[in-house]
Amino acid sequence: MSGKLYGVGVGPGDPELLTLKALRLIREADVIAVPGNDPKESVAYKIVKGAYPELDEKEIISIPMPMTKDKDILEKAHVQGTEMVRGVLERGQDMVFLTLGDPTVYSTYIYVHKRICELGYETEIVSGIPSFCAVAARLNMSLVEKAEPLHVIPASYQIEEALKLPGTKVLMKAGKKMKEVKAQIKAQGAEGVMIENCGMPDEKIYRSVEEIPEDAGYYSLIIVKETK
Repeated sequence: MSGKLYGVGVGPGDPELLTLKALRLIREADVIAVPGNDPKESVAYKIVKGAYPELDEKEIISIPMPMTKDKDILEKAHVQGTEMVRGVLERGQDMVFLTLGDPTVYSTYIYVHKRICELGYETEIVSGIPSFCAVAARLNMSLVEKAEPLHVIPASYQIEEALKLPGTKVLMKAGKKMKEVKAQIKAQGAEGVMIENCGMPDEKIYRSVEEIPEDAGYYSLIIVKETK
């Protein structure tokens, strides 16, 4: 009998935001999959380690997930990752694949998940606290109220038109385009707040667009509220 794959969201950074279900499945799993080349350098690994010190007693497999938009490189990585996961499931072992935030929101895990589903294996997605919810809570503010819409936007792509949408805009994964993102927000006459590494030891809060550094790290999230 084949094993089962669990895509487990570990939240945005604070180990205390790991859900009880996530922790139980991690404890019960035969094998833990961690995205990246070195599991101990993975943010997802560090989050779980903070809540479950015995993590290293588990069999841990690194699944390479290159940070690129090159379709050929990504395809190769997803095929390789799928085969690595499949090998564990064929041994009849259950695997928990750790992923930051929630597995349904821009996660690298989902590409392997879909392939494993297509191959006929049993899978389950386990929700984690999304980064934008954690950032809003950390800033002691709401995301949306009454009839306001919420837009979650990958900021490494074109955002000019997206910033014109009504309601609250969440800008994720700005990365190396932070300078351009800041310029776009200012051009719209909007204002935003940002947290870098929310819930992590090196967390930094920026309460205006002007404060946001152009070399901010990958785990940076901006909230742009609609001007009243």
